[in-house]
Amino acid sequence: MQLEIFQVDAFSAQPFGGNPAAVIPLENWLPDELLQRIAEENNLSETAYLVKNQAGYDLRWFTPTVEVDLCGHATLAAAWVLFEQLGEQAKVLRFNTRSGELRVSRGADGLLAMDFPAKQPVAVETPSGLLEALGLSRARGVYRTDDYLVVIDDASLIETLAPDFVALAGFDARGIAVTAPGRGYDFVTRWFGPRVGVNEDPVTGSAHTSLAPYWAERLDQSSLSCEQGGARKGQLHCQVPGNGRVIISGKGALYLRGTIFI
Repeated sequence: MQLEIFQVDAFSAQPFGGNPAAVIPLENWLPDELLQRIAEENNLSETAYLVKNQAGYDLRWFTPTVEVDLCGHATLAAAWVLFEQLGEQAKVLRFNTRSGELRVSRGADGLLAMDFPAKQPVAVETPSGLLEALGLSRARGVYRTDDYLVVIDDASLIETLAPDFVALAGFDARGIAVTAPGRGYDFVTRWFGPRVGVNEDPVTGSAHTSLAPYWAERLDQSSLSCEQGGARKGQLHCQVPGNGRVIISGKGALYLRGTIFI
């Protein structure tokens, strides 16, 4: 069996930036065990699989260890491959996923805009040991959706974070986002997910379905410029229109196109 594979750097206009994702178009679904083995072999934070349906495409995402319910950067990568490599002519792509229908449109400026359901973070007590595991002495607040959102005031601390990933894996959440205002953007973030097999994700689109509503409310603005990452960074633009959705936009760059032999 031979499968076509693309590797796209999502949320970056050039290779070597943003967050790499593998995209594999399929004629029909393969066994889940094989999908997981391929994702493990790719050893990227996400591998996206596409199967065309009558309304658009079925879309699934796998880390090297588990299938996940939502992945923003691999959705953007999948849309980029369809638009830029496979000749998709639809103005809006419709993806059927475990998180419901996701839509991606292509703008004249080269940005791909993803329409995701918003998640409203809820303030919680700081879990015992969380700040210590992150290497932080204090936080402005801690919030919860499927991730913990740890809000700090000093953006310079974002760059120097060196978490204890073994300790972070013990917290019952998909991941931990540490976020702060400033540094040339409305807010900046790093996201850690050792519990799902990804110690650090350079750019996590799905995390911004929680981050953007928090910052929109705090900054009292619906349009937000964002950057995520440590040594490797990517840029996003988020809109929070107040209708229960978040529009997350970014660019993509092709790094690799090839063939998998199984």
